[in-house]
Parts: sequence; C-alpha cells; structure tokens
Amino acid sequence: MNSLVSIITPSYNSSKFIIDCIASVFSQTYKNWEMIIVDDCSKDNSKEIIKELAAKDKRIKPIFLEKNVGAAKARNVAIRQAKGKYVAFLDSDDLWNPKKLEKQLSFMYINEIAFSYTNYQFISENGDNLSNIILAPDKMTYDSYLKNTIIGCLTVIIDREKSGEFEMPNIRSSHDMALWLLIMKRGFSAYGLDENLARYRIVSTSNTASKWHAANDVWKVYRQVEKLSFTYSAWCFIWYAFNAFKKRI
Repeated sequence: MNSLVSIITPSYNSSKFIIDCIASVFSQTYKNWEMIIVDDCSKDNSKEIIKELAAKDKRIKPIFLEKNVGAAKARNVAIRQAKGKYVAFLDSDDLWNPKKLEKQLSFMYINEIAFSYTNYQFISENGDNLSNIILAPDKMTYDSYLKNTIIGCLTVIIDREKSGEFEMPNIRSSHDMALWLLIMKRGFSAYGLDENLARYRIVSTSNTASKWHAANDVWKVYRQVEKLSFTYSAWCFIWYAFNAFKKRI
C-alpha cells in the first residue's frame, strides 16, 4: 500500500512551532504524503519560514490567504486542494511521532477502516512531555462520541474514498467534532489504534485553552449543528464535561 496522504495544516502566527511541526512530517517513515499548509494571514514571519521549507521539498504545498478567515475555513481551503486518498490533520503547533502514518495506515488497510484515530500525549509550550496520555477507545459511534469528544484532531486519518467528500463546519472551535459527527452519521464508526503516535501542545493562546469557549462551542454543536433537543443536549453535555475533566487529570 502506497496511497497518497494529504496532511491538512492551518497556520496562524506559528513561527515559534511550525519548523518542528514540519520536521515531524519529514521524519515520517511513510513517504508518500503532501502537506498543505494554509497560512491564515499571519502577522509574524511564518510565511517566510513556510516558503523556505517548501522550496526544499515539493511535498510542502503552501497557500497564503490575503485575509484572516479562521481555522475551519483555512482547513477547508486545504481540503479542497487535497489530492490524497487519505486525509490527515496536523495543526502547526503539534507533532507526530515518526511511525505515525506507517502504523495508522497499516491499521486502516488491514481492517478496511474509513475513519481512525490514535492515542496522543500532551506536551508543554516548550515541547516537554506532560504526564497526560489520552488513550483511544477501541471504537466510537455517533451516540458515544456525543458524550465523549476524546478523538484528537491531530490523530485522525480519513479514507475519503470510503467516507465521501467532506468539509468542516464553520465554527470557531469544535469544528473537528462537528465533522467527526457528520462522518459518523453517514454510517461509519471511528476506530482507535492503541499506540501513542502524536503530541498535542498546550498553548496559552489556543481556543481549547479557554475552557469556557470550548464548552460553549460544544453546546452549539449539539443545538445548532446536530439539532438535538435541549434535554438530550444537556444529558450529553454532562457526560462531555465529566469526560473532559477526566482527560485533564
């Protein structure tokens, strides 16, 4: 198996982290990939760094937006340009372990899976490993994922020949959650590979660093995107909050 993987990477003022992010993709033992980096009108020197690295490897495919549109739209710009059978997601401040693509694609190929994810570890802003390792459940369905949004975006790979085409809903955060639910509603369960293959950086300026905003956006997914009843939304939200708390301890 040597199918192309399209890696979707939005970038905004990421000069502090983007070199390490791209280096973690260069280090992959699986080599047939393209990395589509959409710079969302950065105000630092991210553009210059991305251009320099792209000039050294044609698999890096940068897109520079003329105005800031937010992470969801930036990801969708990249998704529309993606040529791969597989679509993977990696934010500009996160990292992959070297065998991430090799192991996860083999897992998907052998088991004929459309949607997969893995364990991942939190790291500090400086890149130091933290104690928290998020363990991937064996399987997530639409109903179980509503109550436990444990799938890390940086771990997901989707076989879009199986899943069909997709884009992320345009909301500030939790747009990845809304996309996973969309694919699950098409009849696909998500399957977890029990290996720690990615590292999620805790950055003070990220949306998920603000617990209130993240929780509010999850509620919006329940009510505005999924159109769940107030009662069922409240029930799911209680479970979401409980599982989110467990994830951080």
